[in-house]
Amino acid sequence: MLNAIDEDETFLRCICFSDEATFYVNGCVNRHNCHIWGTQQPNEIHEYVRGSPKMNVWCGLLYDRVIGPFFFSESTITGVVYLDLLEWYMFPQIETFEQETVSRVIFMQDGAPPHFSCFVTDILNERFPDAWIGRGGPIPWPPRSPDLSPLDFFLWRYIKNLQERITSAIGTVTRDMIQKTWQEIEFCLDVSRATNGACIEMY
Repeated sequence: MLNAIDEDETFLRCICFSDEATFYVNGCVNRHNCHIWGTQQPNEIHEYVRGSPKMNVWCGLLYDRVIGPFFFSESTITGVVYLDLLEWYMFPQIETFEQETVSRVIFMQDGAPPHFSCFVTDILNERFPDAWIGRGGPIPWPPRSPDLSPLDFFLWRYIKNLQERITSAIGTVTRDMIQKTWQEIEFCLDVSRATNGACIEMY
């Protein structure tokens, strides 16, 4: 990738990085999106709760925009499910870009098994001839390469931090605030009665 940047300084700006992340209701972080850096083996232990409801999310990230999020209705992402995402969601999103941008997009995906099923690689070869990065692609991504996708070190981390901020904000709700809210509910009910049940907007 560095060699490609040396040859064309705009190369990195053409890449559409893509990735899926799993978010668990209990707040556990998908291990594939959690990195621990160190000069020696960190020997970290992560405990997981089995059976917690989860949601799989896909996003694409270009130099100047985010594609997504796309929420999978299926609990497991297979090659067929991933192909549907590409054909019915991702490709139409890219078609909305300016023509100059569309013609320069280089699609990148990691080596997850659904990504290199035959029908997925066939459609990528058709849609991005000689312009996609991944396992079995025209621009190969070597096995066991460091996962340096900006979705991992920026987007998923940002969203995770957003979840933490929301949790912290909810923790600041006081009993006094709730009691005032209940008084407001009574007021709303009185207004509703006075207007004979008409729709009202509260700000």
